Amino acid sequence: MELKYEFYIGAKPDKVWEILTSKEGTRSIFFGCELRSAFREGEPFEYRGPGSDGDETVHVYGTILAYEPGKRLSMTEHPGPSYYSNHAELESRMTYTLEEMGECTKLTLINDQWTENHPGMENARASWWMILSNIKTLAETGRTLQLGE
Repeated sequence: MELKYEFYIGAKPDKVWEILTSKEGTRSIFFGCELRSAFREGEPFEYRGPGSDGDETVHVYGTILAYEPGKRLSMTEHPGPSYYSNHAELESRMTYTLEEMGECTKLTLINDQWTENHPGMENARASWWMILSNIKTLAETGRTLQLGE
């Protein structure tokens, strides 16, 4: 199963990249979670933030597969330990690709290679629309969407 999204954003790729990879940017678009990583291929990453285990809840973790600043970020990902006891067995791949198009950026996200019967896939299907819409809005306006609680 593959989840694929394409967004056209009225901002240059470096601005979109900053939102995708900086602590401040990811806190704004990923429900208060920061992306923490050394951003080297083969190195680990975590999205940490408020949750059932306090402010340092690990929501998603995995390994960086590709890191090309301003162009491509690919990662294997697992749900955090507080979500499923078999979290290490549950995996998918997330790949962001940025393409400059004039004064805009085409952002493509592919979330694929899902472990069979992955219980988080339906949640991801619903959440990606909010996250990607928030990236677009933040890059274009400097503000995030007020989606409520």
